[in-house]
Amino acid sequence: MLALVEITPWHWAGFILCVLVFLALDLGLFHRKAHVVTFKEALGWTTVWFAVAALFGLGLWYFRGKQEAVVFATGYFIEVSLSMDNVFVIALIFTYFRVQSEYQHRVLFWGILGALLMRGMMIWLGIELINRFDWILYGFGLLLLFAGVKMLFSKEESDPEKSHVLRLARRLLPIAKEFDGQKFITRIDGRKMLTPLFLVLLMVETTDLFFAVDSIPAIFGVTRKPFIVFTSNVFAILGLRSLYFVLAGAIGLFRHLKVGLSVILVFIGVKMLIDPHDHPPRWFQYDIPDNAALLIVLSIIALSVLASLIAARREETGRGGGSKPD
Repeated sequence: MLALVEITPWHWAGFILCVLVFLALDLGLFHRKAHVVTFKEALGWTTVWFAVAALFGLGLWYFRGKQEAVVFATGYFIEVSLSMDNVFVIALIFTYFRVQSEYQHRVLFWGILGALLMRGMMIWLGIELINRFDWILYGFGLLLLFAGVKMLFSKEESDPEKSHVLRLARRLLPIAKEFDGQKFITRIDGRKMLTPLFLVLLMVETTDLFFAVDSIPAIFGVTRKPFIVFTSNVFAILGLRSLYFVLAGAIGLFRHLKVGLSVILVFIGVKMLIDPHDHPPRWFQYDIPDNAALLIVLSIIALSVLASLIAARREETGRGGGSKPD
């Protein structure tokens, strides 16, 4: 039997270096000039990022064993599914600021780079808190339960105009009234000013920070191994840009996805609360196997997407057959 390869600082450094190389190639080679990302191009990149994540998972299976590969896959699909809700909010932000299609990729690139840094720090902080105060896992579990129930029953739509961050930025920062291409900083009458595109970037970063409050505890419900938590998050975030351009034009087709995401949050929250591993004693314990957790997460995503497509098809059929010619 193949001996397990121990995760060392060199593995961390190598993985981060590869991510930086991918990002440099993305902005410096493939998207050096601003252009409209077509559905075909976005679907191609989504497939590429999914394939890279799958290869990484197979590498974990070979070098670290089946269990870590399964928890990586579970964490990856949880993060991707939660990112879909993030995509819809980003689309709303772009629409509100009337960002031209050819400039959206640049905003997403820098937004996701910032998201990687923020989530890396949040994961490190979460691991440190869990190692020092294992009871905090109860708090994470209850947080996921609350977030899932709130998402299920909340009908409020995000409104960028109500954002306290946006209001504060407009009050404190020198913001130009007009865009200057894909620039975040411009010069007007010899004075440097931030463009509205910077506000868009700020809103995207803030949105990801809010979503990370749910997604980071969710991954801790699957595993507490830092390398698995970090890599599954990174791969999900890297695919978010192309996923946005795939889904943005078909948001109406995923009307029941939020229900599926809320069920996933509740499921992970319950799993965290009853998991007998690495927890203080509790009145009820039950170990949900990693394979079962992965199957449940995939099933919830598939059912919510299927229900959304069926509802959209019925609505379209109803429109087409709503009236008959005399």
